Amino acid sequence: MPAPHRPRVLIGISGWTYAPWRGDFYPAGLAHRKELEYASEHVTSIEINGTFYAMQKPSSFTKWREETPDEFVFSIKGGRYVTHIKRLVGVESALANFFATGVLTLGDKLGPFLWQLPPNLEFDAQKVADFCALLPRTVTAAVTLAQSRDDKLAEDRVLLPDASARPLRHCVEARHASFASDDAVELLRRNDVAFVVADTAGKYPYVETATADFMYARLHGDQELYASGYTDAALDRWAEKIADWTSTGRDVYVYFDNDVKGYAPSDAMKLIERVGR
Repeated sequence: MPAPHRPRVLIGISGWTYAPWRGDFYPAGLAHRKELEYASEHVTSIEINGTFYAMQKPSSFTKWREETPDEFVFSIKGGRYVTHIKRLVGVESALANFFATGVLTLGDKLGPFLWQLPPNLEFDAQKVADFCALLPRTVTAAVTLAQSRDDKLAEDRVLLPDASARPLRHCVEARHASFASDDAVELLRRNDVAFVVADTAGKYPYVETATADFMYARLHGDQELYASGYTDAALDRWAEKIADWTSTGRDVYVYFDNDVKGYAPSDAMKLIERVGR
């Protein structure tokens, strides 16, 4: 009989390259090339957000994998070309290119893929369902999809692992009020895609309903978007939420994105203390 699943809790930051953190979170004089290594010693996961702005080099994923501890996990923010420019429509080639660039070679350090939707993208059941159907759910499926990449991606920007049945997870952060609906929640549940719990100081929809076998939270600031830190009482509440989520057998990923004033790493470490590694 297989051992019961023991839920994992991964807590960290969204990105790690922020000038205001230098001399604050990062010790004065720390070489910029050492910042990921340093951050990965203080949090248990990092959300790679550079993938949102541009496709990364295969060598970058290799470097990031080698610079972090064995149990470390990266979540990956999907490209804005897919979500904001193509707006989820006609994205087969774009997804193929995205998965071909080396992200899959993170191996056991690869966490969920985050698809953040633009604030002006309303819920359209057919559009969202079609997009969910395109998302690969195993490494093998992602490698197969990557084979259909187009010629816009040079061969020296392609790096694929061996095919495997390792599952891939996906989550959606919706920013239009129409997504805060039973229909949207049920559609994501049917497709086993997590609805991101987004704390945005009330600006964007807040939904806590579980729609997949894991929970994914992004904490952008509960008082001021991207800028306010979390009080001890607020962190205590998030620790309680995490305990509730893991009690259902779900893995939990939490990322602080309140980076403007450098609160993110400090808040992440405080929450890790409350939850335990």
